[in-house]
Amino acid sequence: MARKTTPSPVPVDEKIVEIDVSEEMQGSFLEYAYSVIYSRALPDARDGLKPVQRRILFMMDQMGLRPDRGHVKSARVVGEVMGKLHPHGDSAIYDAMVRLAQPFALRLPLVDGHGNFGSLDDGPAAPRYTEARMAPAALAMVADLGEDVVDFVPNYDNQIMQPGVLPSAIPNLLVNGATGIAVGMATNMPPHNLVEVVAAARHLIAHPDATLEDLLKFVPGPDLPEGGKIIGLEGVRDAYATGRGSFRTRATARIENVTARKKGIVVTELPYMVGPERVMEKISDAVKGGKLQGISTIQNLTDRHHGLRLVIEVKNAFNPEAVLEALYKLTPMEESFGINNVALVEGQPRTLGLRELLAVFVDHRISVVRRRTAFRLGRATERAHLVAGLLIAIADIDEVIAVIRSSDDAEAARTRLMQVFDLSEPQAEYILALRLRRLTKFSRLELEAEADELAKQIEELKAILDSEERLRGLVSDELAEVSAKFGTPRRTVLLEHAGGPATTAAAGPAGRGAALPLEVADDPCWVLLSGTGLLARTSTPDAPLRTGPRSAHDAIAHAAPATARGQVALVTSAGRLVRLDVLDAPALPPTGAAPGLSGGVPVAELLTLEKGERVVGLARLDDAAPPLVLATAQGVVKRVTGDRPGNKDTWDVISLRDGDAVVGAGHATDDDKLVLVSSDAQLLRFDAAAVRPQGRSGQGIAGIRLADGAAVVYLGVVPDAEVSASVLVTVAGSSDALPGTVAGSAKVTPLDRYPAKGRATGGVRAQRFLRGEDCLHLAWVGPEPARAVGSGGQAVELPELDERRDGSGHPLAAPIAAIG
Repeated sequence: MARKTTPSPVPVDEKIVEIDVSEEMQGSFLEYAYSVIYSRALPDARDGLKPVQRRILFMMDQMGLRPDRGHVKSARVVGEVMGKLHPHGDSAIYDAMVRLAQPFALRLPLVDGHGNFGSLDDGPAAPRYTEARMAPAALAMVADLGEDVVDFVPNYDNQIMQPGVLPSAIPNLLVNGATGIAVGMATNMPPHNLVEVVAAARHLIAHPDATLEDLLKFVPGPDLPEGGKIIGLEGVRDAYATGRGSFRTRATARIENVTARKKGIVVTELPYMVGPERVMEKISDAVKGGKLQGISTIQNLTDRHHGLRLVIEVKNAFNPEAVLEALYKLTPMEESFGINNVALVEGQPRTLGLRELLAVFVDHRISVVRRRTAFRLGRATERAHLVAGLLIAIADIDEVIAVIRSSDDAEAARTRLMQVFDLSEPQAEYILALRLRRLTKFSRLELEAEADELAKQIEELKAILDSEERLRGLVSDELAEVSAKFGTPRRTVLLEHAGGPATTAAAGPAGRGAALPLEVADDPCWVLLSGTGLLARTSTPDAPLRTGPRSAHDAIAHAAPATARGQVALVTSAGRLVRLDVLDAPALPPTGAAPGLSGGVPVAELLTLEKGERVVGLARLDDAAPPLVLATAQGVVKRVTGDRPGNKDTWDVISLRDGDAVVGAGHATDDDKLVLVSSDAQLLRFDAAAVRPQGRSGQGIAGIRLADGAAVVYLGVVPDAEVSASVLVTVAGSSDALPGTVAGSAKVTPLDRYPAKGRATGGVRAQRFLRGEDCLHLAWVGPEPARAVGSGGQAVELPELDERRDGSGHPLAAPIAAIG
């Protein structure tokens, strides 16, 4: 029989509280989830930073780790952040700082790292081995922080105040993207180009009711740090509209001869956050598993000076284009990126589209500039008040000294000064603290000048606060300065679809036989060069070239007839021709099946250009081609005879003077008309027969007489029968503006409104400049309809036809990069 036990009595001073376990668990989990969402995982939509990133930049600013100072140990920064602001592990802080310093992770790094900060395949060195300081862009993130521009909040132990958000003169969330996993939600945002985002933000400032379609003219798609290609923009547009979408990123690869007898695939750019070691491992696994055939070896020739270079050697029996398609399908050379634009807005997680992201940032900058202006106004008003009192004292300094000397103490002196001279307490206190050396005549002149300057400053600051238009204009101007200082050209190519030639299957189980080389018939075709530098060929000989744009992406700037197995030449600004196999240009699909140049390949992938050299046109290499005509910036024009070296891949076709460069090229018969347009808006049209063909070594002859400081910006060749059906498009702007940042003005005029003149004359004026304009940036002559595109290939609307020969242009909604 069990013995009965008596329970021990409960102490009188203890109290047992019964709770519901499920309610307690629910409440605790919600508190934890809120803490993770708000304090750790998600960025703020205003400055685009998570709390740990914000604390790192703030602490580095407090430590004085500016770009002009020396680097310090990363462990020191981590220790300061952990001890004063961030009550979490040092590894989490260091990982966040490392990402802020990695150029392959961020489009605009905010930390300048010195040492091994990791790569796409390897982690960074320990913080005791690396050093860091603020990157120049980080200064824009913390600028004006001491002028009451944002609210400060206590740190974890209420000992130190820290900013709840940074002023962020850079639209960091869009420019650098973000990634994070919270409880029940996550964010994954790709980087963008600073110049494009700022242009969209400025447009939204000027037009608060702008639609998403308006903003897409400035931000065509993401711009990834390592370049590459984005295939398919439909998912990007969905993300810009709803905050959710996806797109495919594809490696940049070209097929070239790796040995005298073998071809290979050379990879120079990989998808976002994909490392070469991972790609090589996947290729090796696919080859060993029999899923991928046709590859003999892989070499990683990546180095610090030349960047990424993976060389994949293809067996002779296989078609390299088919192998490349298989690589895209079976390896990380093509990856999908899911966009999920989740960020904190007023402390709440929200899914934001492009317009909402820009609106939150613009509202934040307007608030920052308004608070900064109010702060400066208060400081200036306070200083003006003190200067006014000091001027009163200096004007009657003898009596002031007598009052002070006759007073028993400082309190009495202050009171008597206030009574005798009708001063405020701050003015009297400031006079008592005055040094004797300030009593000179020169000091009085300085104070009077300072009072006048303060009055002007106060008036200007009040005008800004009283006018919403001036305030928004100031925000827009400051964004333009940031864009000019930190902006870089676009690195990622945006493609509507994959494009490329048809391929046979290069993948399959081992033992099923090797894939046959792809045979391409030597059919007639056209080789096309787009305004943004994409090269392609038509898949059918009757593809329309002069019936309008082939798609909503890009425009045809140059075209040359050829055959699929033939050759053409690229004409460069250095006056040389570079031979190119037509097969190296990807074939566009037939008209009606997703037409357009978006399936082309960047011309820079097909040839090596010297610094400052660019492609200015296409040239035919067949015997029936008319003479090639060239024009240079210094006004020289030349027609080149058909002689060319048969065994060279590149040769010079003109001897250029020092400082000169070729600006345009085309083929012209004696019956054709040549059109030259200069930067000072002069147009000259004359017969091509006036230019006698010369050999390759000739320097050419005078084409147009230029004014001082002017240069030729365009050469056009127009058949005589098409003069009446052709139009001239000119784009004017400021020579001081950063290319691609200012829209300028454009004008479209029938070409026959400009009379023909003799060669080597000055021509006639083609466009009047508006205020702030002093040069032509672009010109184009050709049949209607003319098409203008931005730097990403997106369409830019041109004005209606203007019959006036020398009228002024119409302001553009976006910058134009090319016309075709």
